[in-house]
Amino acid sequence: MGIFILFVLGFVFLIKGADYLVEGSSSIARRFKVSDLVIGLTVVAFGTSSPELFVNTFASAKGNTDIAAGNIVGSNIANVFLILGIAAVIFPLAVEKSVVIKGIPLSFLAALLLWVLANDVLIDKAPASSLTRIDGFVFLFFFIVFLFYSFGAAKTIEGAQEHAPKKQHGLIVSILLIILGLGGLVLGGKWIVDGAVNFASSFGISQTLVGLTVVAVGTSLPELATSAVAAFRKNAEIAVGNIVGSNIFNIFFILGVSSVIRPLQFQMKQNIDITVMVFANVILFVSMFSGKKKLVDRWEGIVFILIYIAYIVFLIIQG
Repeated sequence: MGIFILFVLGFVFLIKGADYLVEGSSSIARRFKVSDLVIGLTVVAFGTSSPELFVNTFASAKGNTDIAAGNIVGSNIANVFLILGIAAVIFPLAVEKSVVIKGIPLSFLAALLLWVLANDVLIDKAPASSLTRIDGFVFLFFFIVFLFYSFGAAKTIEGAQEHAPKKQHGLIVSILLIILGLGGLVLGGKWIVDGAVNFASSFGISQTLVGLTVVAVGTSLPELATSAVAAFRKNAEIAVGNIVGSNIFNIFFILGVSSVIRPLQFQMKQNIDITVMVFANVILFVSMFSGKKKLVDRWEGIVFILIYIAYIVFLIIQG
């Protein structure tokens, strides 16, 4: 029973840890005259993806690669179908800024590259499929390229500064917030991985299923908060850009780091989930580029949510 309590508390520590890390880091960044726009597009963006990073780091280090892979694939699916769906229902997501529009094909490329690199059995007739350390370095190379592009184009996005924390703290308090944040992320990440392993064994289900569902949705809560708030403020660029950037970050950086720490094994049945992730990017691409307006309308948001519910039902039946 205790491990399940820690599992739930892990999400609390993880989310609050991300908040404290962002608040402390933003406060220190302001001391060095960093603008709110840059803070909103870098510190806050990293903060929303830090739960996935810490969970995957612990999962990879402990050899729970099914949780690590499931967490990222599940998070990316939830980001598009669940979180963008909710944001579109709140307010139709019409995007004009080129930096966001160009990010959607890159997100699709990241998903497709993952499918290729995780399919050694199909492509090379290898005995098993895995993301090797070399694959991890390939992902990290693409992530560096993505960062350079993002920094150059980020100034065209309006409203990013609104998501930078407004409180200004003293240096000592800022450092303490960063330490508390990192501590929360470390403890939360450890408790979630331990709880997910125990949860899977206790109920006789796979670690992949737990990673794709409970862990994935839990670690995506910061993205949900950011995109929902942006939708309420009618700032579609931030709502969509947050999700697209997070999906690219998840694959290129987090899976890159995870597979460098320990190669991630992929089973053939996980192709279904990776294919759903690729499909989610195709649907987003079609929604944005099919008409004259680059728009995800409310009815499309409802369809996105229904697709996600159907996917979760399928996972439960399969698992």
